[in-house]
Amino acid sequence: MTSRRLVLTLACALFAAAATPALAQSGKLGNPAALTEQAPATYKAKFETSKGAFIVQVTRAWAPNGADRFYNLVKNGYFDNVRFFRAISGFMVQFGINGDPALNAKWRVARIQDDKVSQSNTRGMITFATSGPNARTTQVFINFADNSNLDGMGFAPFGKIVSGMDVVDKLYTGYGEGAPNGRGPDQNRIQAEGNAYLNQSFPKLDHVTKATIVP
Repeated sequence: MTSRRLVLTLACALFAAAATPALAQSGKLGNPAALTEQAPATYKAKFETSKGAFIVQVTRAWAPNGADRFYNLVKNGYFDNVRFFRAISGFMVQFGINGDPALNAKWRVARIQDDKVSQSNTRGMITFATSGPNARTTQVFINFADNSNLDGMGFAPFGKIVSGMDVVDKLYTGYGEGAPNGRGPDQNRIQAEGNAYLNQSFPKLDHVTKATIVP
């Protein structure tokens, strides 16, 4: 075997070894119907981001369906490498569209039932975004301020930032509201094109490096 072939062979072997866990993870995420584990009564999720880390503490009793969905998404790596694509100063920051269009096609129709609103959308509370009744999927937002006006619209918080709210405050908000009402990213294009679209057109967006369930 020539030295060049040896280098190529080693490179392919290293690539395969590195890709295997990612492919396995993607395989789990490719079947939303199988990821319905009930979450603990309370749990914490750590989000490592391009600006630092923050921790969410979830209380299942606040919004059981939302808490369960969030638990399964974090545990199976859904939020890894996702962008904070809608960040509006003084309002909230939204994320939860995957960088892989193939996964988006599966999860955008994996809806969960609404929860009753038992907590208020005050600063630091995290809540699922929704487009209508029983339409929550994977997108969540963190309140920058007191947005209790959202309570009556059915937005049910399921957790709260208990560490790193200063990190959340530093997330890039320069693009503002999304298209077509603002100059930020178009959600339909994120769904269809994933991170390729965001990297090219909105390079300043911050992102989740890794999200994990922690003690």
